[in-house]
Amino acid sequence: MSDDPLLQPFQLKHLTLKNRVMSSSHEPAYSEDGMPKDRYAAYHAEKARGGMALTMTAGSAVVSPDSPPAFGNLLAYKDEIVPWIQRLTDAVHEHDCACMIQITHLGRRAGWGQDDWLPIVAPSRLREPAHRGHPKAAEESDIQRIIAHYADAAERMKAGGMDGIEIESYGHLFDQFLSPHTNRRNDEWGGSFANRLRFPLAVLRAVRERVGAHFIVGVRMAIDEQLPDGLDMPEGLAALQIYANEGLVDFVNVIRGNIINDITLNEVIPVHGMPAAPHLDFTGVVREHTHLPVFHAAKVDDVATARHAVREGKVDMIGMTRAHLADPHIVRKIQLGQEHTIRPCVGATYCLDRIYVGGEALCIHNAATGRELQMPHTIEVANVAKRIVVVGAGPGGLEAARVSAERGHSVTVLEAMPWAGGQLRLAARNPRRRDLMGIVEWRVAELDRLGVEVRYDTFADAELIAALQPDVVIVATGALPQNPELEAGAELLVNAWDVIGGDASPSGDVILYDDDGNHTAMTTAELLVHAGAHLEIVTPERSVGIEVGGMNMVSYSRALNEADARISLTRRVKTIARRDDGRLDVEIGSDHSRVRQTRVVDAVVGDHGAVSNDDLFFEMAPLSVNLGELDHRAFTDGTPQTLHTNPAGTYQLFRIGDAVEHRNIHAAIYDALRLCKDL
Repeated sequence: MSDDPLLQPFQLKHLTLKNRVMSSSHEPAYSEDGMPKDRYAAYHAEKARGGMALTMTAGSAVVSPDSPPAFGNLLAYKDEIVPWIQRLTDAVHEHDCACMIQITHLGRRAGWGQDDWLPIVAPSRLREPAHRGHPKAAEESDIQRIIAHYADAAERMKAGGMDGIEIESYGHLFDQFLSPHTNRRNDEWGGSFANRLRFPLAVLRAVRERVGAHFIVGVRMAIDEQLPDGLDMPEGLAALQIYANEGLVDFVNVIRGNIINDITLNEVIPVHGMPAAPHLDFTGVVREHTHLPVFHAAKVDDVATARHAVREGKVDMIGMTRAHLADPHIVRKIQLGQEHTIRPCVGATYCLDRIYVGGEALCIHNAATGRELQMPHTIEVANVAKRIVVVGAGPGGLEAARVSAERGHSVTVLEAMPWAGGQLRLAARNPRRRDLMGIVEWRVAELDRLGVEVRYDTFADAELIAALQPDVVIVATGALPQNPELEAGAELLVNAWDVIGGDASPSGDVILYDDDGNHTAMTTAELLVHAGAHLEIVTPERSVGIEVGGMNMVSYSRALNEADARISLTRRVKTIARRDDGRLDVEIGSDHSRVRQTRVVDAVVGDHGAVSNDDLFFEMAPLSVNLGELDHRAFTDGTPQTLHTNPAGTYQLFRIGDAVEHRNIHAAIYDALRLCKDL
């Protein structure tokens, strides 16, 4: 038996959990028709295979038709979900891992214009800022119907083989009744603490009656909403004690805070640049006040923090949820003494932002997560070892080298700079985003472990590459910055990359012309205002940072608001001209009208993304067996590249990431994985 606190078993009622590591309930939006089909099951089964004791699914499964899925939620109100739940739990149980599910009614945290187009309901007619729907006040018939729906859903989950359920009790209908912030009723369902507690108690009693005393039922509960008129810690603990005294709940999953908008959601689920495990001590205090088993998850990114949480008695079970999107095999690696090989969670929160921006959770630097049916988390060794040359040591190139080396190939990386990282190093120059360097540092360490030769300060050309006698050449040379087009004065634009890299330091009155809508412009804006510039952001889009998700926009927006930056939407910089006094006349127009205005500023910074650095690729294409051509069907299906159209060629040639077209970190890493996993 190990003496590692994380590897100790825990007895939860009749259920023995083999260690103290779990993945808390979350919705990756992998559902199909509201059901947890093959992709959903494979995602959770991979984490179970990786050694964790408990995976909690859904975030949350909705119990009623008037709780329409806001982010790919499972439909727990449908009978047809039961066999899909059974397939999911069977897949997880196969690896000696427990499986639970979170159920809920979203209440006001949803929108009416989807699925059955039913009005959303809440205790009171109070609009939630995050989802913007106007709810009707629940009538007595709604309340009784929804209570029964909770019990029905719990029964379905039990029938599907779940080891237990967790009821969502922060931000959703369950605690919208409990919280004085959202419950303004003056009938028997509102007002006093006892009245506000009636709905949660009625739900729990109905659920317990339906599933029986031996089925595990818990709550993921905001013990303190941190709102002036919200649920505070004394009332939160009092409610929890009542639930426990009646035998209605078997564990509590502790939350502190509220999720009524992006700002407060950021505090509950912190992103990079914010403190690690900010609610862990609070959770420890809750544990001191209850005899219930205590679970918790909130930016527990690393094994050391998780181990501390259990060792110091802060929790009974610790959730490493986003960390398991980055590496689902954390526990297995701990058991094997391979903690140093764990792929780190860098806190980018691409996973959560991607749900709203792209409709599915994806890890910024593990392209296999959510694609378990096509992409491997563990790379198999090839039958024949090849000589692979990778040009470029950005995220895509490093991933191509890592995967190729795991395949058993001999790999050489050629990098023009004295260091690895490519454009990612620019993003990490924002002090708040420096954890992004974990994407590079982990891969550099893995290449060292795998014996990959990395040649820095080496400008690769066709002659040098040919001298290495490669079987495969992968061009990962990235992209170069470009400015937006102007009618006149383009030579007066400063590029955003130069600002981030420190080669330019505009000051005074500065316009940032963002014609890309991504992190680059937002990071530039943040650095400019922190340096004291009086900033105006001009963008042709209808919102600033349109490609940046809500979780990441919070910190950018805070910096802009604190500096009183001006934001001009649906506008374009048309011309720039130098004045006699050295300042700049900047003409601002719009796609929407012919009206133009002039600003007088000290500098104009532009961002229009980047253009592929692909000269080397096209120089080498005629010398390759595939003429540089990619078999798109094989690429998207995840099968080997076999094109052989040039008998005189001596190597296969491919390009990935921004060398193909400017995209993002995840795209480059995904390119590398699906190309190299079968080389």
